[in-house]
Amino acid sequence: MQVFVEPDVGAVAKRAATEVIEGLTGGAHRANGAVSHGIVVGLATGSSPLGLYRELALAQTAGLIDFSSAHGFALDEYVGLPARHPQSYREVLLREVCGPLGLAPERLHVPDGSATDEESLIAAASDYERAIAAVGGVDVQILGIGVNGHLGFNEPGSSLASRTRVKRLTARTRSDNARFFDSIDDVPTHCVTQGLGTVLDARRLVLVATGPSKADAVAAALEGPLTASCPGSVLQWHPDAVAVLDEAAAVGLRNRHYYDDSAAGL
Repeated sequence: MQVFVEPDVGAVAKRAATEVIEGLTGGAHRANGAVSHGIVVGLATGSSPLGLYRELALAQTAGLIDFSSAHGFALDEYVGLPARHPQSYREVLLREVCGPLGLAPERLHVPDGSATDEESLIAAASDYERAIAAVGGVDVQILGIGVNGHLGFNEPGSSLASRTRVKRLTARTRSDNARFFDSIDDVPTHCVTQGLGTVLDARRLVLVATGPSKADAVAAALEGPLTASCPGSVLQWHPDAVAVLDEAAAVGLRNRHYYDDSAAGL
């Protein structure tokens, strides 16, 4: 795992964009023999990756990367929000990613949380797994991390081998996300999320975390035991995982000097 600690959120966004672009354009991203359908990027929502998306948009404008024929796969989606709800992750990604990056809306794939019965939601989750496989898998998966260590909506206790499925959100996650809704009563209780096993299938993982509220989760994910109690710890199991942090998020890391030496090429 590579760990980069940057002085501020702007530098985090720039470094993370560099790591994403390298993973999307480097020769290794199709080294496993998968059939190429253009670059495939896994998209996280929330506040952590917003600066990264702005940097990727600048890179697109500068001609450093072309997302016009890319596929984007969202990590997760709420269950039960009406079509075009402004806080559905499809709508968020259309606003924050598709437009700025030039990613065609028809190439944005989001888990379907619109069904009203469990059987249909489970079927939609299986369809999502097949859609990822059909384009040859995800080249780079962008990730944030929750204060309880969740990746996507894989809450503590999630199987490390889990696939896309329906999950109940913890009270803490709903509380954290209530700022995007009129009240906590409007926050859905369930979601459809890529599983940790699905996430691990991506060729590169790029985690972005900033701020002191993420410090404990970051330390547990990067340096704690591999455990379902901290879903983010699956990053330790991936052969090409990159974590990009600011100083506040990195404050709990015991091996900070090693990470700094490695990043400097020493």
